[in-house]
Amino acid sequence: MNAPLDRGATVVAAAALHADDVDRRGRFPAEAVQALKDARLMSLLIPTELGGAGAPLADVAELCTTLGHHCASTAMVFAMHQIKVSSLVAHGMESEWHRGFMRRVADAQLLLASATTEGGVGGNLRNSICAFERDGDMFRVSKEGALISYGAQADAILVTARRAADAPPSDQRMAVLARGQYRLERSGEWDALGMRGTCSEGFTLSGEAPHEQILASEFADIASHSMLATAHLLWSSVWFGIASDALGRAQAFVRKDARKRFDGPSPGALRLAEASTKLQLMRANIVEGLRRFERANSEPDDLNSMSFAVTMNNVKVGSSELALEIINHALLIAGIAGYKNGTPYSVGRHMRDALSARVMISNDRILGNMSTLLLAQRIDARLGD
Repeated sequence: MNAPLDRGATVVAAAALHADDVDRRGRFPAEAVQALKDARLMSLLIPTELGGAGAPLADVAELCTTLGHHCASTAMVFAMHQIKVSSLVAHGMESEWHRGFMRRVADAQLLLASATTEGGVGGNLRNSICAFERDGDMFRVSKEGALISYGAQADAILVTARRAADAPPSDQRMAVLARGQYRLERSGEWDALGMRGTCSEGFTLSGEAPHEQILASEFADIASHSMLATAHLLWSSVWFGIASDALGRAQAFVRKDARKRFDGPSPGALRLAEASTKLQLMRANIVEGLRRFERANSEPDDLNSMSFAVTMNNVKVGSSELALEIINHALLIAGIAGYKNGTPYSVGRHMRDALSARVMISNDRILGNMSTLLLAQRIDARLGD
């Protein structure tokens, strides 16, 4: 048994109990997030020497999947928080301030949010308009049009900006701003098709803090070494949870229908078998991605390789597409019973939540970047490492 994940039962129960209300009202899943804090699961990735569990990313992915079965918004909030933690662990261990902050995250089970988007850059995380403006030992930053998931509920926000006022847009750093060091002015609502409980509203963020709260690594390295890979793997784990629950509902429908039939298999049985192969492909895609990520962490050169970037991008694109295909099969299998809300076979919320997968870092943007990378390397035709 996995001790940290064993504590997740209460969280799962809270997520399942409030999932429909969270979706219907587009509200933050406060009960499930509090249960995550009470179970001390917010610090899963933080090393034990700093008060965390020191768990591998695969454990976090497993919990993302389990939560995704019941409430995709809770699962995505948890995933996004852990993505920020992973950046601190990967790039903040040499900084006494950031080590101390990770202790605070573990002790108080703080919820971390991200302000990496900005109005005027077209969704490109690797460009910033705003800058960290240094004033003695302090810095100031003001960021407009930032889409900050659960920004109003976060205990701290990791913010990206240009290194300095005279730096080019791609010369970025990331800083930690704790509650009390920043101000948020809401500039956009979050009335979305799915993932409604993530409360991904638009804000103007302004703040000031000691310069030591800026991570030393370039944001380009943070993004390529930890943030994007972790995001693709954990997001995909959430989508796998959504898809597998939808297929489970379809399976229950086929079983119920089969008990009433005496003229052979249910019409949905063949489609169920087809969807199960897609679910297996999705699972294999994520599991191999997690294994590759763990190997790369012990081989720094691999983190910078084009093949690693392609693998992580393939995980995201493949999982986001397969999730929708699987849920669509589940809908066709259950028919009206799946289309209607409030039945044991309903997959409407599953479909709406999973539609976000293609636009959370647009698949078109990822594929465009990959097309360039693939010109510079051979297709890997091996089954082994």
